[in-house]
Amino acid sequence: MKTELVLHDQQFTLHRYPKRASETLQAWDAGDEYVINHFIETPLPLGSKVLILNDNFGALSCWFSHEHHVYLQTDSLVSQKGAQQNLLLNQCNEITLLHSTDAMPNDIDAVIMQLPKSNRFLTWQLHQLKTHLNPETPVVAVNKANAIHTSTLKLFEKHLGETRTSLAWKKHRLVFSQVGDQATPIVDEKTTWDVPEHNMQLNNLANVYSGESLDLGARFILEHLPQGSKHKNIIDLGCGNGVLSVKLGRNNPLSTITSVDESFMAVESARMNVTANVDNPERYTFLANNCLEDFKKDSYDLVVCNPPFHQQNTVTDHIAWQMFCDAHNVLETAGELLVVGNGHLGYLAKLTRLFGKGRVSVVASNKKFVILSAKKAS
Repeated sequence: MKTELVLHDQQFTLHRYPKRASETLQAWDAGDEYVINHFIETPLPLGSKVLILNDNFGALSCWFSHEHHVYLQTDSLVSQKGAQQNLLLNQCNEITLLHSTDAMPNDIDAVIMQLPKSNRFLTWQLHQLKTHLNPETPVVAVNKANAIHTSTLKLFEKHLGETRTSLAWKKHRLVFSQVGDQATPIVDEKTTWDVPEHNMQLNNLANVYSGESLDLGARFILEHLPQGSKHKNIIDLGCGNGVLSVKLGRNNPLSTITSVDESFMAVESARMNVTANVDNPERYTFLANNCLEDFKKDSYDLVVCNPPFHQQNTVTDHIAWQMFCDAHNVLETAGELLVVGNGHLGYLAKLTRLFGKGRVSVVASNKKFVILSAKKAS
């Protein structure tokens, strides 16, 4: 696995975050290289203010910080930490870090965007570009060629203006657009929908997973969450829009609950939904974090988890494994990890290896999902 990006007489050492000894994935891809090549051929004026959206681990931020004032906006705390790690490692100039929930700066000279997986999030970002930037500000976006569809280009045209694409290079393509002065549709910052069987109304910011209906795993585990406040300190790990946090709070009115996600929009959505759906939200803590990094050891008695199986556009199970390991670390003796996942993912074997033989049991299962309980030994 390469860690050295060498291009146009510059060299950067780049790692994904968190850095793993057995890492098999690069911290950049050919799309990053294509963007850099484009700006070598058509350079920006020295000292330009460049807004970079969705830089996965900071490769573009490192490169452009050498000659420009860089603003990096991302919804991912992991991506943000990766960028910070790589900027420091390569002794790059300082950049300005922005959360996805922050307003975009107004005086930007150029925008570079790695296209997000979610069209809802892309639509929101394009709307924000149109709202905050001056007309004729150039926008250059990149993604794998097979992920740039006619519908993608129509979104750019609808919300920005005239749009064209490059030729494909190493299976990637660039999208060229600019902020226009024509009227464009208003985009709501959130979607709102009901979960009538649980008497909830949920608000979801643009990049929250399953933002228009309950995902099936969450729907299944909602019926099997503990109640009665026997657990005093609970973590909803990978909280998403906070639907499990809401149900945990209703079921356990005396418990304190910490809602954790690496997505800034997810954490803010969870905060909104708990506030709207739970009587005493002051007992909650909402935190953007890399799993349970830096949480106090042996200090919680229940962790509930509906793990993701991808990081940005990469399918991987290392995030679930990190969640399980971190949960084991923060649980007190006899503390419980409650997990829902697709049956084919093999979580039973993974949790047994971590918690020990006889410490993991099946709470419930259906044709697609299994709910597992793992209890920490003394």
